[in-house]
Amino acid sequence: QVQLAESGGGVVQAGGSLRLSCAVSGRAFSTYAMGWFRQAPGKEREFVATINWSSGRTTYYADSVKGRFAISRDNAKSTVYLQMNSLKPEDSAVYYCAAKYATASDSGPNYDYWGQGTQVTVSS
Repeated sequence: QVQLAESGGGVVQAGGSLRLSCAVSGRAFSTYAMGWFRQAPGKEREFVATINWSSGRTTYYADSVKGRFAISRDNAKSTVYLQMNSLKPEDSAVYYCAAKYATASDSGPNYDYWGQGTQVTVSS
């Protein structure tokens, strides 16, 4: 069984930065593509970023975060990161990491495992 645990959320002022981490336990981490999604109150869950399995050279981002957020992975630590810069109030949400076998995807239903989420609040 694969388990995911996010950390690093908090309250930050607009223009600030946060780095989220997602520690993965269970099966071989390097075989999984990882994704970050977020859900704000009253809104549907939306895709943020994804990184392919193994070396993680392939990444994709939502247009709303492109150029501000960066996803990366450390297979030795079984951890995926989301570096968030130039944060805006509209980035406030619960952020979830998710795992699926092999190929990166921007579609939530394609993911098999999910973490519990971490709250990010950006004040104006």
